[in-house]
Amino acid sequence: MSARDEILDRVRAALGAVSTSSTTFGHPAGSSPDDVVALFAERVADYQATVVRCPPDELEAALRDALPAGRIVVPDALSVSVPHAVTDDRLTPFELDACAAVVTDCAVGIAETGTIVLDHGPGQGRRAITLVPDVHICIVRADQVVADVPDAMPRLAPAVRQGRPLTWISGPSATSDIELSRVEGVHGPRTLVVLLVG
Repeated sequence: MSARDEILDRVRAALGAVSTSSTTFGHPAGSSPDDVVALFAERVADYQATVVRCPPDELEAALRDALPAGRIVVPDALSVSVPHAVTDDRLTPFELDACAAVVTDCAVGIAETGTIVLDHGPGQGRRAITLVPDVHICIVRADQVVADVPDAMPRLAPAVRQGRPLTWISGPSATSDIELSRVEGVHGPRTLVVLLVG
């Protein structure tokens, strides 16, 4: 038997002992959907993002409170109305840079990592609008939050098959590449506000 065959036999034996029957799609065994949403909120806040939890009927008020002064850009087909906002119609980078904030929906939220994923479908717009304005306000609904990355992948598969990009957001843009000092806003928005609905 070759070394390769021996290794593959060990992998097969190890996988044979793994049981998948104890997990439920969307959240770990023994936890409730509320636990997963609470974990998501905690992990997002750990990244120095602002998390505002609200029931669906208070979303518009929470959004108004979160909006900074200045021009706001929104993608086409956003799930909520933003008064006086400019709908992105292929705004140039200079026009986007003049916007104070962007408001988007999302595709999925991942509790374990505190990550929001945009698949740039309806209400999410193109990647540029989420990277240039200084503030990103993202609407995440409780039923979009899953436990971990493997649970997120089936929800993202249609976008991948259609060739749409995925943008994974874990907190505001930040880097420590420059003399190991944290610098925010280098690769995207300095401020991330998550409106967690439900």
